[in-house]
Amino acid sequence: MNDQLSEVAFMRIAFFAFLLVASVSASAQVASPVRTEDSTQVLRIEMTIPASVHDVWEAFTTNKGLSSWLAPEVSVELKPGGDWLVKFPGSTGGGTIVSFVPEQEIVISALAPDRFPHVRTARTHAVFKFTSMGNGTLVSLTQTGWQRGAEWDAAYEYLAAGDAQILAMLHHRFVAGPTDWQKEMSETADKSAHSREGEKR
Repeated sequence: MNDQLSEVAFMRIAFFAFLLVASVSASAQVASPVRTEDSTQVLRIEMTIPASVHDVWEAFTTNKGLSSWLAPEVSVELKPGGDWLVKFPGSTGGGTIVSFVPEQEIVISALAPDRFPHVRTARTHAVFKFTSMGNGTLVSLTQTGWQRGAEWDAAYEYLAAGDAQILAMLHHRFVAGPTDWQKEMSETADKSAHSREGEKR
């Protein structure tokens, strides 16, 4: 995929951040900042996805599955030390797989966005669990490894919202079907062209 299409993915995630606020609020349980007895901060989020554990696992842990809803350019190597990455122009998101139990759990050494360089270098520890719930799957995230400081606090707030939006996008994948990224690129290009024409008038 080219950089233009990757930029569309970036725009799409920003769009979902706005569009799916109601879905996130209704379906994702996002915990307030929690401090354990040793003052360690923990981020916890969960959402029930309307699909089987097998299907949700495939969507989350394969190149074909992840690119069907999160971004057009991804890299997933389901092994310890393997990639779980979303690729954007000049940067990546996601992280490195630490361990996994098929259709139950995946642990990722998570990369923060570039805007949080110290957090990105240090990384956090993200544990995703997949639990069958009748006709759906409960996906829960527990993210630890947070440190003290203004950048860490800002990263926590940013990722609390961002991770909830990602789970909302996964939910949307099983409600609306896979994303056609070529179509998204075409529609975004058309809208951009119409916008420029309108500005010229």
